[in-house]
Amino acid sequence: MMSQTTGTAETPSPARHYLYPGTLFVHRKPHLITTVLGSCVAVCLWNQTSQLGGINHYLLPLWNGEGLPTPKYGNIAITKLYEKVRAYSNPGDKLIAKVFGGASMWEKTDGLLAVGQRNIDFALETLETLGISVVAKDLGGHQGRKVIFNSGDGSVLMRRQRPMGKS
Repeated sequence: MMSQTTGTAETPSPARHYLYPGTLFVHRKPHLITTVLGSCVAVCLWNQTSQLGGINHYLLPLWNGEGLPTPKYGNIAITKLYEKVRAYSNPGDKLIAKVFGGASMWEKTDGLLAVGQRNIDFALETLETLGISVVAKDLGGHQGRKVIFNSGDGSVLMRRQRPMGKS
């Protein structure tokens, strides 16, 4: 069971935002951002110095150059998230990452069907290239995840969902 954050007179509850697949969210004010993942991956970036962060939720690792370059692709989503968090940060501030998702949602997943693993590999490789440490992760497996990221303090609540086809 997941606990809920509540505010007090001194510290009001952060605003809430639901993050849909193929989108990202960064805001100066603290938010509790909720998303649900299967083979998709969510990258949470956090700047402890500036006390702000953001999250993305991408479906596929790479945009192939056709159509619009949207955050449903990892190479677009991670870059845009990084740029937006950096825009609200001071030069030299260190970012950290938390990464979730990439489940294998079907029995036989290899090659191009291994979307979850390809999403995981892309996120970890990109964050390493950017010089961002991954301080927490829950990746792979056969279960979806519900993630709630607190952009005001960098904390994450995560719950694994029941595997598909099991009661």
